[in-house]
Amino acid sequence: MATQSKKVASTSRERKKLRIRKKLSGTVERPRLSIFRSSKHTYAQVIADDSRATIASASTLDKEVQAEVAKLSKEAKDSKASTKSVLAARAVGIVLAGRSKEKKVSKVVFDRNGFLYTGRIKALADGARDGGLEF
Repeated sequence: MATQSKKVASTSRERKKLRIRKKLSGTVERPRLSIFRSSKHTYAQVIADDSRATIASASTLDKEVQAEVAKLSKEAKDSKASTKSVLAARAVGIVLAGRSKEKKVSKVVFDRNGFLYTGRIKALADGARDGGLEF
C-alpha cells in the first residue's frame, strides 16, 4: 500500500511568516533582526542570511537581560519583572543592540516573524532602537 504524505495545517502566523520572508532577507551589511515570542520568553537574533550566520542573539533567559529587566523595573517603579512582560522584551532589545554594536552592526532589517507589531514585539523593537540599532 502506498503511503500518502500528510497535509500539515498551517497556522495564520506561519503563513504570515512565509509571506514576510519572501520579501526580506539579511545581508552582511544589513542583517535581519528576527524575533520569536513564546508563551514564557522572548528571543531575538541578528542573522546574516547570505552567509547563514547568527551575528548576535539575546533572550529573556540570559543573565545580562535579567539584570537589565531588574534595572528597568526599578526605574519604572514596576514590580512586574516577569519574563513575559513588555519590560523584559524591551531589555532584550537593549542587550541585543549592545551585542550587535560590539560586532559593528548598526543597521538591520526588522523581521517580526509573523507576529503582530504590538506588545512585546513593539517593545523589543523600541529597545533595540534605544540601544542604537537603525531599522
